[in-house]
Amino acid sequence: MQKAIAIDFDGCLCTNEYPNIGKPILHIIDEAKKQQAKGAGLILWTCRQGKELEEAVAACERWGLHFDAVNENLPSWKEFFRNDTRKVGANEYWDDRAVIADQTCILRSDKCFKENQK
Repeated sequence: MQKAIAIDFDGCLCTNEYPNIGKPILHIIDEAKKQQAKGAGLILWTCRQGKELEEAVAACERWGLHFDAVNENLPSWKEFFRNDTRKVGANEYWDDRAVIADQTCILRSDKCFKENQK
């Protein structure tokens, strides 16, 4: 099955200047392109919608980044699972707001939240 990488826009692919388009974060964009060249499918995974989403997609295209899906599952995953869930499925989620939450951390969520805010 094709590797899927869901990538956030604001704060990950560009500096967070929402609702404007921030400056591109080139080392992340370059790594995304490398992963895609190796066969990974890229999903733009963002809360943007409407005109703001169109602007984000256009910015990515200007930066040479082309997505296989936008806020939805990869076509290859839909076919493999014979399903299209509301939650975007991926092997990796690249997000500036992500927290790796193992079971121990979840059980101590208040403490983990405070530690991750430092």
